Amino acid sequence: MLKYLCHIHPIRWKWIMCGRYSLICIDDLGNRFRVFDPMMGARSKFNVSPLREMPVIVRKEKDEIALMRWGLVPSWATDIRTALRPINARAESLVEKPLFCSLLKTSRCLVPASGFYEWRKEGKQKVPFYVTVPESPLFAFAGLYDTWKGPDGTTLATYTMITCRSNALLKEVHNRMPVILSQENEERWLSRDPPLHQDLPSILSPYPASAMAMVPVSDLVNNPAVDDERLVQPLGSHTGTQTFLEE
Repeated sequence: MLKYLCHIHPIRWKWIMCGRYSLICIDDLGNRFRVFDPMMGARSKFNVSPLREMPVIVRKEKDEIALMRWGLVPSWATDIRTALRPINARAESLVEKPLFCSLLKTSRCLVPASGFYEWRKEGKQKVPFYVTVPESPLFAFAGLYDTWKGPDGTTLATYTMITCRSNALLKEVHNRMPVILSQENEERWLSRDPPLHQDLPSILSPYPASAMAMVPVSDLVNNPAVDDERLVQPLGSHTGTQTFLEE
């Protein structure tokens, strides 16, 4: 698999919505999502970027954690090196897009997270913000997944994250936001029966702004190689400082 990944053309992902997120409470995954957790003891991830291998929740015989790479490669792709690998899918057009409509019927997943980042342009700089659900240290984005098989038998499991229009809080920085599922809708999303088209707007809707929080954070998050707790500290704290890194 790695020989394919290393030949993928570089893509500027940074300002795509949603292009970075965190998964901090990894040891709680099993309890939160009622699954066996093979990642117990794994290090928290403060700066998850596209192509990173991360846990998602899928429903097989029972719910389970699977490791997949962020950036969807469809099973029918002929050449992984030129595949577009979308990291986001618009909720409003899932049923219309050939890339997503079949996955909507058979391959829905939960993407566990603790928060995500978005950027707002202020003058010549883009200031990052960290967005959380304070009452839910672990929540789930709605996702779709697929498995690509290479001619040599290599397999690559990948996922994409669904987005919707922004709520009142996120509108300050972007007109789109990732779909955060309520726990009730997590069950509906993973149901063995595909969701009815008329139910999608209620499942894939903006999370209530009143239940979310957003703070400006250090632009160290611009560098995918930086992955520690400094990234989620509010500006003005001892560790939350701007460096004005070049894009």
